[in-house]
Amino acid sequence: MAETSHQKPSLTERVSLLDWHRIEKELDTRGFALTGPLLEVPECKSLVQNYEEEALYRSHIKMARHGFGRGEYKYYQYPLPGLVSDLRAAIYSHLVPTANRWAEALRLETRYPQQLKAYTERCHAAGQVRPTPLILKYGAGDFNRLHQDLYGEHVFPLQIAVLLSEPGAQFSGGEFVITEQRPRMQSHPHVVPLRAGEGVIFSVNERPVLGSRGYYRAKMRHGVSEVRTGERHTLGVIFHDAL
Repeated sequence: MAETSHQKPSLTERVSLLDWHRIEKELDTRGFALTGPLLEVPECKSLVQNYEEEALYRSHIKMARHGFGRGEYKYYQYPLPGLVSDLRAAIYSHLVPTANRWAEALRLETRYPQQLKAYTERCHAAGQVRPTPLILKYGAGDFNRLHQDLYGEHVFPLQIAVLLSEPGAQFSGGEFVITEQRPRMQSHPHVVPLRAGEGVIFSVNERPVLGSRGYYRAKMRHGVSEVRTGERHTLGVIFHDAL
């Protein structure tokens, strides 16, 4: 009898199999959530190896020149690589319920369409036509200051960063850091442990927090601590495009 071959699940299928109930709950309570394993080792390696393929990118940023920290990153240009495009569309559709729930809690008029294509068209109609997915590269001594990725009027409230390098084996240090600033309170820092191929979904700008008088806004920022040794790469996927 011939053996039955078992085809590995596609990236879109892997995204659908994530524990979205847990992710939504953690986004509501903390403003960020780990995905668990997402990209496979060959996919991580492919993205890192293609970092030098200049035709894939629209812009190359050296952080130190702009006071962003130390290190560099490149924004992809359209058409996005298939892996990046598929990940962006699949993750977006699962985040729309949280995005719309947050908008309602914060009494915003904005509501987000179920499919990324429709949201991208909305961005482009407003002049936000430059793609924002990017890949970041850090060496020893590099870091990324706390910041927010806001590129225009239209801002999808969540984004994802996927670590492409293995901590301990390929680099040390370089922890992903998120801070939350609530009104009249000092900032609350979170150090987020990631493994290669794992993503963290987090608030781009602000999230609703339920208080005694209803919801209020908590400001979120993210960055990367100093890399001590080796080289660290990250894929960043932002869902709104830039002016």
